[in-house]
Amino acid sequence: MSFLSAVESARSVAIFDSNRSAVRVNGTRMLADLDKLATYGVDSEGGLSRLGFTSAEDSARAFLRDAAARAGLGSTVDQAGNLFLHQGKTLPDDPVVLMGSHVDTVRRGGRFDGTYGVVAGLEVLRTLAEHDLPMRNAPVAVAFSNEEGALFPYPFWGSLAVSGQLDAPEAAVDRTGRSIREPLARAGGDLDAIGEAVWPPGMMAAYLELHIEQGPVLESRGIPIGVVTGIVGRTIMEFEVRGKQNHAGTTPMDQRRDALVAAAKLVLRVEALSAERKLCAVSTVGDLAVEPGQANVVPGRARLTAEIRDLDATRLEVVEALLREETTRSARDAGVDVTCVTTMRSAPVRTATALQTAIEEAAADLALPVVAMPSGAGHDAQMIAAVAPVGMIFVPSRDGISHAPEEHTAPGQLVAGANVLLHAALRA
Repeated sequence: MSFLSAVESARSVAIFDSNRSAVRVNGTRMLADLDKLATYGVDSEGGLSRLGFTSAEDSARAFLRDAAARAGLGSTVDQAGNLFLHQGKTLPDDPVVLMGSHVDTVRRGGRFDGTYGVVAGLEVLRTLAEHDLPMRNAPVAVAFSNEEGALFPYPFWGSLAVSGQLDAPEAAVDRTGRSIREPLARAGGDLDAIGEAVWPPGMMAAYLELHIEQGPVLESRGIPIGVVTGIVGRTIMEFEVRGKQNHAGTTPMDQRRDALVAAAKLVLRVEALSAERKLCAVSTVGDLAVEPGQANVVPGRARLTAEIRDLDATRLEVVEALLREETTRSARDAGVDVTCVTTMRSAPVRTATALQTAIEEAAADLALPVVAMPSGAGHDAQMIAAVAPVGMIFVPSRDGISHAPEEHTAPGQLVAGANVLLHAALRA
C-alpha cells in the first residue's frame, strides 16, 4: 500500500469511527414502545400482571413482532417460547451478540422490569439497521419466556432452556396443576421438542442485558449507569414446623408445643443471618402459613420459606448448613419437629471482564459516569453465563422500588441506558 493509500485508509477509518460514536438510539420511539407495552396486562390495582404464558404476555410479544416487522426485521420463536428479533428472516448461523431480558411480570408489578431491556434491544437493532453499522458479531434481541415464574413457578424457563439447564420441563404446572404444555404451544413453543431450544457451543459470542437497578444505589449516588460485576446466588429453603394443636384457654404455657412460636424464632434467626451476624448479604422469610389459624387454638403446624442471597458460593453453602443445624437443635429444645427441604439453589456468577470494559468505554464515550456494583436480584444473564460471556447495565430506579406499580425510571435515564447498550454492543 502506498503512503497516500495508507493515509486515505486511515482517514476512512477515522470518519467511520467518528460517525459510529455519534450514533444514538431513537429515544422517542423506544419510550413510545414502552408506553404501549404498559397497556398489556394492566390489573385492577394499578399495576401490571402480565404473567408468563398468559394472553396478556402473548399480546405484548405480538406487539414486539409487529414492531420488528415494521422496521424490516425478522422474528423467531423457539421451542421454549423465547422470542428472538433479528436482521433477516431467520436467526443467523454465525455467532451473535444477544441483547434482551423478559416481558413477563410478577403479580401487580411494574412497567420496566425486564421489558425495558427487551425494548432497548429492539431499538438497538433498528438503530443499527438505519445507520448500516457493521458489527463483529450479528446482533439479536431476545424476550426470554417466564423469567418471573409467577403463574408457572419455574422461573428463568427460557434462559435455562437456551443454556441447556432446563430440568424436568414436563413437570412444570401452575398452582392449579395445569400443565405448561398448552400455554407454551400457544406462545409458539413445543414441550416435546424443547431440547431443540439449546444453543450450540460458541453460537453466542456475548449476552448483554440492560435493566433497571431495582435498588437505591444509583439514585442515592446520583450516577446514571451501573456496571454490574456479578449476580448474587440464591438459596430457598422450605421449613415445616409440627407441634401440638390444642385449646388456647386450657393448655398451660409450660405444657405447650406451639408451632408458631418455634416458627417465629426461626424467622428472627433467618433475619439475624445477615442483619446481625453478617454471614450472607441478605436473608428473608417471605412466606409464612399457620394451621389451623384460629385465635383460640394453639397452632399445631407452621410452614415458612427462608431465602438467602450472596455473591460468594461458599458463604451460601455455609449459611444453608448452619441454618439447618441450628433449627434442628432449637426444635429439639422446644419440643417440636422440623423438616427442611432446599427447593432452589442458583449459583452466583461474575460478569465478563471484557464486557464490563465495553460498557465502561461506551458510557465514557457518552460522557456518562458509572459505578461498578453487584446485582442483588436474579436475571436471565445468570443462567446464560453458563454458556457465554455476559454483561449487565443498570439504570436508576426511583426510590429503589421494583416489583410494584410505583416502579419508575426517568425517560432520560432510560434513553441513556439504551445508548450505552448500543455502544457496548458495537464493541462486543
